[in-house]
Amino acid sequence: MSRAFVNEDANEPERRYVLPPRDDPGYDEAASIALLDGADVGDSYSAEQATGYKWGEPGLKPHIERLLARAEADGDDRRATLARRFLRAIKR
Repeated sequence: MSRAFVNEDANEPERRYVLPPRDDPGYDEAASIALLDGADVGDSYSAEQATGYKWGEPGLKPHIERLLARAEADGDDRRATLARRFLRAIKR
C-alpha cells in the first residue's frame, strides 16, 4: 500500500485542552495558554476548536502579552516566539 494512504497518526490520542467553564474569569487566560500550547505542537486547529478562539484573536491580546513577558523572563524562547507570532497575527 502506498504510504500516501497510511494515516500514521491514527493511533495517537486526540489532544485535549483542560479549560475552565466559559464564564469563568480565568477562561481567556487559559484559552491563550491552550492556543500557544497547540501551536507549539503543530495543532492550532484543535486548540481553536477547544477554546472557541482563532489564532490572533484581538480580545486575547492582554493575556498573550503577559504570557510573552513571562516567557521572556523565564528564558523560554519558543514560548516567546509563539506569543510574538500571535500578536503579529492580531495586526493583520
